[in-house]
Amino acid sequence: MAKPRPEGSTGSAGSTGARSGSSGTGSTAAVPAPRPGGRAEARRAAQSKGRGGQGGDGGSNGQGHRRAGGRGKKPQRNVKKIVGWTAVGALVLIAGTGGAIYLKLNGNIKTIDSDALSKDRPPEAQVDANGNKPVNILLIGSDSRGGDNSDLGGGDTDGARSDTTILLHVYADHKNAIGVSIPRNSLVTIPPCKLPNGKWTKEQKGKDVLFNAAFSVGGTAEGNPACTQNTVEKLTGIRVDHTIVVDFQGFAAMTKAVGGVEVCLPKDIYQKDLNEKLPTKGSLVLKKGPQKVEGQQALDYVRLRHGIGDGSDIGRMKRQQAFMSSMISTVKKKGLEPTTLLPLADAATKSLRVDEGLDTVDKLMSFALSLKNIDLHDLKFVTPPWRYNEANLDLVKPDVDRLWEAIRADRTLDGKDATGQQPDAPATPTPEAPPTTTAPPAHTAPAAPIKVAVYNGTTYNGLGAKAGEALKAAQFTVTGVNQARSTDKATTTIEYGAGQKANAEKVAELFPGATLTPTSAAGISVVLGKDFADANGGAAGTTAPGTPAVPAPLPTSVTEDARSADDDICANTSY
Repeated sequence: MAKPRPEGSTGSAGSTGARSGSSGTGSTAAVPAPRPGGRAEARRAAQSKGRGGQGGDGGSNGQGHRRAGGRGKKPQRNVKKIVGWTAVGALVLIAGTGGAIYLKLNGNIKTIDSDALSKDRPPEAQVDANGNKPVNILLIGSDSRGGDNSDLGGGDTDGARSDTTILLHVYADHKNAIGVSIPRNSLVTIPPCKLPNGKWTKEQKGKDVLFNAAFSVGGTAEGNPACTQNTVEKLTGIRVDHTIVVDFQGFAAMTKAVGGVEVCLPKDIYQKDLNEKLPTKGSLVLKKGPQKVEGQQALDYVRLRHGIGDGSDIGRMKRQQAFMSSMISTVKKKGLEPTTLLPLADAATKSLRVDEGLDTVDKLMSFALSLKNIDLHDLKFVTPPWRYNEANLDLVKPDVDRLWEAIRADRTLDGKDATGQQPDAPATPTPEAPPTTTAPPAHTAPAAPIKVAVYNGTTYNGLGAKAGEALKAAQFTVTGVNQARSTDKATTTIEYGAGQKANAEKVAELFPGATLTPTSAAGISVVLGKDFADANGGAAGTTAPGTPAVPAPLPTSVTEDARSADDDICANTSY
């Protein structure tokens, strides 16, 4: 049964300096040599004494499960998480410069073979009324010591683990996104996975089957991203559209390429905070307050766990999320400067392996351009609700299931339906006034585009999309399809603001029996009722095949600790 590889007691990989690029080629910036007395030195000393014992995982034979930060502390988050987000962010922003830069990057692209994906997968998301659909990207941080990673304190030479994994959900409106960090030592079921010899493993489950073990199935230096994807899909019920595997050798070079990243610390950090085995606190490494870091200092910041708050991994996670947000903000502020973007993109793509859907310059550019309109405030970071099960973690039900349900239904953390472009009108319709029936004239297409927002006032999923398609076919402009506040509406209502009655009557032609209601809100909204569901092959209270039910509001265990990418860099950086 697969088990996660033990780590040193100092925790995060990526604690030493990075080499530039790969094999001395490319245009990434040089990075300082490792700091004496740091984690890499401690790791080498521990390895020279063999596994187990102090600096190991706490097991008697060096092969047990390492407690992630101790009971009551959240599991480790390391630098590889930052690499994934920074690389994707770099691609998103660099795409705006056009295809010339991607010609430089094409030779860096390495591809993941997808023939090992499970045959039993969740259904693919469907397009909404505006022709848009959500996209799910699995970001996997590999701790392989292959190539330049050996100098950065990666994992053992006999394989790789996914110590950090993020499921990034880009909503159908492509204006919102959420990144869910999946703890490495979560107890999960690993479905059958393909081995290098072509055979498939049996399903694994039990008290010693941890999430990060999926990546190591087969024992290769490159890891098994297909097995991790299979495991995520089984865990969440969410179909993964793209998988990106990242290492961390280009991380320090990326921070130098953008001229440093603004961060913030609540107190001074000394060498002993980075390596608790040192006899004295040593020299000052990072100062208290706002500052700019790059290269080795950036690595020190994102790997830092001790010396702040309770020294747990939950605090490190908060700082890493703050760093990712600041990195993306920094690149945006730089604008389209080739001298900045080229080395950044070069470093990012050199640290990536992508699925076959992203294996060319054109595919990467199309993917990147599809994400460029996500505002920093609408990029959120969360961790599934968890609790300790001895040294490992259980994901707390039903809270975690409600998170997966919300993502499958394309609902944001605040419950907004993000299936398609959001309407200009308020997100929820105003209370209906007494209905006013109007005999509709014979239908004629509107002379000028009339904007209409659609709200589903039933529990029948897919109803809004049908109404949106009918409106678009009749030459109306659909500004959004959303769920109404109430889902027990009997009769379809056309709500209209001041000066919109004539246009509302034209809309009502498509909805026989609908009532017209004036409201104080601007524009026109169609609130679908049971009558429209009955006329379109469904009844209120049923669910359209292959579509998720309207999810319950997310619990505070998910929403209270969420971070927006535009939050103050000095806020929420310790625990």
